[in-house]
Amino acid sequence: MALYREDLPDLVITDIIMPKKEGIEMIMELKKEFPDVKIIAISGGGRNVPETYLPIAKKLGSERTFSKPIDWPELIKTVRKLLK
Repeated sequence: MALYREDLPDLVITDIIMPKKEGIEMIMELKKEFPDVKIIAISGGGRNVPETYLPIAKKLGSERTFSKPIDWPELIKTVRKLLK
């Protein structure tokens, strides 16, 4: 969150499972403070399958979600679309 506040990037790509702060928590905080932020959420699932987390990320405001392994051409296409 501190890094986002410093630079205010046009797009955030976040993993769902992270060591210090979960991606779901990050998405909620970002959308609360910056409702127009564009977010892509990524998950390999951790203990659960990605399908457990990614629908939640979508409901919380992620524009797009991706399961690992990442479809790189599709991710790049999505990034370009969101940054237009």
